Amino acid sequence: QAQLVESGGGLVQPGESLRISCTASGRAFSGYVMGWFRQAPGKEREFVSRIVWTGGSTSYADSVKGRFTISRDNAKNTVYLQMNSLKPEDTAVYYCAARRTGTFNYEYWGQGTQVTVSS
Repeated sequence: QAQLVESGGGLVQPGESLRISCTASGRAFSGYVMGWFRQAPGKEREFVSRIVWTGGSTSYADSVKGRFTISRDNAKNTVYLQMNSLKPEDTAVYYCAARRTGTFNYEYWGQGTQVTVSS
């Protein structure tokens, strides 16, 4: 059974950095796209970033472009989201997800990790 587990969330002050992780298990994720999404209280879930597991092509939401960096470690089967210059509006539960390359629906989701940016 494929599983995605996020970790690394926490409370940081505005302007600080945080790195969250998503460890994948249960199947090979080559041929998959790994995505990060977030959902703030009272808001809909939104796309943050994604990376193609094979090849490493990336994309970002405009709201995080230039501040967030997505990467992967094949040996550890882990995807990271490095978040710099954090703002209060980045506060949300961050979810990791996976979909097959060439499809649109993310079929695997993690349980989420809370990121709070507050002074």
